[in-house]
Amino acid sequence: MPKGPQSEDQTVADEVVRRSGTSFYWAIRMLPEAKRRAMFAIYAFCREVDDIADDPGTVDGKRARLNAWREEIGRLYAGRDGGDAGPAMPIARALAEPVRHFQLRRDDFEAVIAGMEMDAAPRVRMPDDAELTLYCDRVAGAVGRLSARVFGADAATADRLAAALGEALQLTNILRDLKEDADRDRLYLPADRLAAEGVDADAAAASVLAEPGTWAVCDRLAVRARDRFEAAETILSRCDPQQMRPAVMMMEVYRRTLRRLMQRGWQRFAEPAGVPRLEKLWVAFRYGVL
Repeated sequence: MPKGPQSEDQTVADEVVRRSGTSFYWAIRMLPEAKRRAMFAIYAFCREVDDIADDPGTVDGKRARLNAWREEIGRLYAGRDGGDAGPAMPIARALAEPVRHFQLRRDDFEAVIAGMEMDAAPRVRMPDDAELTLYCDRVAGAVGRLSARVFGADAATADRLAAALGEALQLTNILRDLKEDADRDRLYLPADRLAAEGVDADAAAASVLAEPGTWAVCDRLAVRARDRFEAAETILSRCDPQQMRPAVMMMEVYRRTLRRLMQRGWQRFAEPAGVPRLEKLWVAFRYGVL
């Protein structure tokens, strides 16, 4: 019997997740079917817009493609509200049922797109903490708000958890990927913090990373990430542990990454400090099964 349109759309989303090689694939696979389908569709959407920002195309081309996604999200919600036009892209169509079932907010999808537009610029600099916080909220907090609603958290808890855990995860990403981002002339460390340490953020990103003042800024951002992990852990302790297992697994992997980064230090910023695959599997077993 042939698959219906929704099944075909979901297959496309599932394949995007499988191709991504994410270490959280099996954590998502363990969710009940409706939640699993929702998370695969959300992850596939995030992967698609993130790839646009990272592609080597022109800035105008990237912005046009991201704007096309913004229009798709608009059509997704217009269709939900009884409008005539629905989305054309398979992944956007795969989001239709999760949006209805889990009451996912249009603003959160649009926030992710806005975050990718920040990354699509020819060079990236964060002028201050406010801009960095906004960036973290768009690229990680918004994803957290969508995900926590799917996992089963109420709206207020989902928002609090996403604010804490999203910032912790994204700051860890920033500190882990200093070298890779510098190679693309991306520097997410706040310029005002660097200036206070005598570092010119407008210089080439690679040279900024070699400055001792930059290492001091990294130290403070790492402490901030650690504190946000602690805040997220407190919120999660009040949630249903069965529902929030994927969030706990993600938190544990990234918190271990942050600890390794802090132990390694920032002078050796090009030296990998990620969590080994076997340890990730242990975390998945420990927090996903036991």
